[in-house]
Amino acid sequence: MLSLPNKKTKNKIVKLIGIYTNSFKGLSQESWMLALVMLINRSGSMVLPFLGVYMTDHLHFSIENSGIILSFFGIGSVIGSWLGGMITDKIGEYKVQYVSLLLSVPLFCMIPLFTTEVGLASIILIQSIVSETFRPANSVAITKYAKPENITRAFSLNRMAVNLGFSIGPALGGILSAISYEFLFFSNALTALVAGLMYIRFFGKRNKSGVLKEKVVKEDIQINKEKSPYKDHKFLIYCLFCMLFSICFFQLFSTLTIFYKDTAHLSQQNIGFILGYSGFLIVLLEMGFVQIAEKYFNLAFTMLIGTLICGISYAMLAFDYTMITLLISMTLLCIGEIWTLPFVATITALRSGERNKGAYMGLNGMAFSISFIITPYIGTLIAEKFGFNLLWIGTGILATFIAISFYFIIPWMIKNKEEVKEG
Repeated sequence: MLSLPNKKTKNKIVKLIGIYTNSFKGLSQESWMLALVMLINRSGSMVLPFLGVYMTDHLHFSIENSGIILSFFGIGSVIGSWLGGMITDKIGEYKVQYVSLLLSVPLFCMIPLFTTEVGLASIILIQSIVSETFRPANSVAITKYAKPENITRAFSLNRMAVNLGFSIGPALGGILSAISYEFLFFSNALTALVAGLMYIRFFGKRNKSGVLKEKVVKEDIQINKEKSPYKDHKFLIYCLFCMLFSICFFQLFSTLTIFYKDTAHLSQQNIGFILGYSGFLIVLLEMGFVQIAEKYFNLAFTMLIGTLICGISYAMLAFDYTMITLLISMTLLCIGEIWTLPFVATITALRSGERNKGAYMGLNGMAFSISFIITPYIGTLIAEKFGFNLLWIGTGILATFIAISFYFIIPWMIKNKEEVKEG
């Protein structure tokens, strides 16, 4: 016979539920709509996780050449992040976002027409530039419509939408790719179109009327108010370690799926389900975990723990790759991601001023985008020449070094760290 939980256990459960529900309170209507647009757009994000498999399995490119082509996505991301940040500060985040979404539609439809290595690399480069201009503009919009005390949770809500879409997209992508890879590209185009039209309909009037909430930002948070991020040496060092972290983390989109296919011998459907599981888990846990970190941790400690957990999740793959281990590894990777990526954006927002936020977001986005150039090539090269075991152990060691570095860099970069402590 099952025993009922005692009063102490009930109180803990009620407290946890309270933390989770409170994490959604106080967010603006605009923040929710930005998240909804992102959800629709990312529900079609089936291309990137399966691009490596598409090239090796369908187009019969070598693993090394596939890695080189994937690097062109990273080159486009760097250019797009820089361009998006620069244009956002000049013409505003509204125009940048809807133009990026609508221009992505025909480009996604054109990808299946290019079946040579040079042709595919070229169209991926162009598509990446266009789609990645969206990111810094979107980040600026999040900070614009969120209250200062809710910035991290607003970013988390947006990421929750991304991951909910990412849980739907790859799972559906695994099924569709088994029928025809072309469905992946056309589905991505359709969702980009729907997201763009919804964004224009909701934010068009708000952009014209200029109805925005006035921000009250504390002086001790507005660091380097008008300073260019490219002359901000502390921020440049921080971005360097963000880039190193992203090289570790974004194996998820390149070498990890190849590892699943070639070493763990998973079917395309099972690869899609594992990626879908990761998105679902982040949707379930992120807002609550962010609320806990805001309440009990400072920024430096949160980044330390999150980065360490990401490193452990990869390192354990060197020792076993049964299905249960793959699921545990992905679970840890999700938890590490939750305690790292939303706070990366928060730290960037705190470091920037009101008039150069796009440039700061763009530069930080470039740091992550550079990893899309380096990670696929280095990852696939190490895997092919030395094996996946060395790749995963090396990733774990590098992540540990980055975690310790974050712990010291963040307080050094942001003054009065205890006052900037979230919550």
